[in-house]
Amino acid sequence: MTQLIQLIQEALAFGTVILFGAIGELLTEKSGNLNLGTPGIMYLGGIAGLVGAFFYEAAAGAAASPVMGVLISLVCAFVVAGLGGLIYSFLTISLRANQNVTGLTLTIFGSGVANFLGGSLNKLAGGVGQISIAVTSSGYRAATGLENLGFVGNILFSYGFLVYLAIVIAIVASFFLNRTRAGLNLRSVGENPGTADAAGISVAKNKYLATCIGAGVSGLGGLFYVMDYTKGTWANDGGIERLGWLAVALVIFATWKPVKAIWGSYLFGVLFWMYLYIPGLTRSSQELFKMLPYVVTIIVLIVVSIRKKRENNPPESLGLAYFREER
Repeated sequence: MTQLIQLIQEALAFGTVILFGAIGELLTEKSGNLNLGTPGIMYLGGIAGLVGAFFYEAAAGAAASPVMGVLISLVCAFVVAGLGGLIYSFLTISLRANQNVTGLTLTIFGSGVANFLGGSLNKLAGGVGQISIAVTSSGYRAATGLENLGFVGNILFSYGFLVYLAIVIAIVASFFLNRTRAGLNLRSVGENPGTADAAGISVAKNKYLATCIGAGVSGLGGLFYVMDYTKGTWANDGGIERLGWLAVALVIFATWKPVKAIWGSYLFGVLFWMYLYIPGLTRSSQELFKMLPYVVTIIVLIVVSIRKKRENNPPESLGLAYFREER
């Protein structure tokens, strides 16, 4: 029973990182933009939150407040990640650069900037692993107070607030896309920008907003990884990038539906960490288990392609630049 609880807790924490990334990418893709820079944007969100918290705690000293540290790091992460989305939007919407190349370049840029700043922070703090933002990190990792309610309490209530915020954002995104005029306008831009433009819907405005806000949400995944998952430290181990690509895969797995991404992210977490709880596995067998989330995504993509249900397909104009002159 203890091992089952540990597996579920690991899966929920792991899944929260990719859930933030997936919801942000899903909003972006609903506008027709395919942003493969999600891993880089998550890097930017993680390092921005860490830098903000580090300098706040250094300035405040013993008077540092967990609430203020959390607010500062949240704003830093969302704004800087949103700026990453703005860079992508400007290049692909205004300058009409190739979306795939721009996204991949953004991933390289984001990881490079983040690792450079992370290394610099390590030096300022006195060496690798010496970054001290214990006050802010404790604010992110503070549980609800209901975690002692037995099995159910351990599973549902032993996490920081970002775990629950990710679920709320996914539900709000689903409501927005399916039940509001602005959400339906956004979906129409992703499906057929020419028709949306003819109906008086601003294609560029919707694409810019969806991409920048989506990038900000994805950046919260990087922030959660740094503040909660690794307890306020920075390591150049490529962990955020791996989870960023899983977030992109989760969008496909969830067939572009935010609510599906919730349970899909936790399923990815269970599949990824299952090898730790199966005795007798060799190192090569463990690596095979780590491949399961990607294998499941490929299977889902094949099934969706065979069934050809319209509601499970990506937006019609996904990855395609819109030229008003060619309407």
